[in-house]
Amino acid sequence: MIAGLEQTGGQGAGVLLAGAGVLGAIVGSFLGATLERLPAGRSVVTGRSACDSCGTALTVIELVPVLSWLVQRGKCRTCGSPIGWWQMAAELGAAGIAMASVLLAPPGTVLAAMVFGWQLLLLALLDARHLWLPRVLTGALAASGLAVAGARAFALQDGAPLLNALAGGGLGFALLWLVATLYRRTRGREGMGGGDPPLLGAIGLWLGPLGVVHTVLGGSLVGLAAALALFLAGRKLSGDSVLPLGTCLAIAAWPLFLWAGGV
Repeated sequence: MIAGLEQTGGQGAGVLLAGAGVLGAIVGSFLGATLERLPAGRSVVTGRSACDSCGTALTVIELVPVLSWLVQRGKCRTCGSPIGWWQMAAELGAAGIAMASVLLAPPGTVLAAMVFGWQLLLLALLDARHLWLPRVLTGALAASGLAVAGARAFALQDGAPLLNALAGGGLGFALLWLVATLYRRTRGREGMGGGDPPLLGAIGLWLGPLGVVHTVLGGSLVGLAAALALFLAGRKLSGDSVLPLGTCLAIAAWPLFLWAGGV
């Protein structure tokens, strides 16, 4: 994709990247709202945006992605309550995903890379903040992966991409389900969240069987790095310490799509 940007010229490439960043930030604003509303059981598509502390409806100026947070210094203009870093993380993360997709995604996969990355970003943030991977979101990730594989199979007039996706989905779910079942039977307690096997299964529909293996390996490395960072920060870790596996898997999965382009 970088070669294509070079052919458009420096100015055109800059406009394209800037447009992708703005689009990503807008999507990130919605993801940030979802991150707040979904755990509270509130609708993510209806109702005006409002401060979670004082309930004051937000104006258009207060809803500009990234800039509003910076201008207001991360606080509500009415009550002064902190907005928090989660909203900014969603907006900047989604913008970064869009721009990286334009720069790095294989030809013909830029939009798919954005959609895959945005969904993984929301799931990663939800798991990091609430240790929760909603089935409705992992189901949407699975459905979109299956749709992309089906579209590719139709375009190529070859069923291999679809079969590869189904194999990856089955392997991803079965692998973590087996690990969780063995742990529960040997230790007599749960060692993995119930949303992790469906998440890896959904990732498998996007990346195929080999992508599942690479995601597990990459996610393990991310988890080890996170544990090391917590240890160096003075956090006590034990066998009962909990790390968001879904976040680790999501962080590992998206770069694999940029590298290989999916099934």
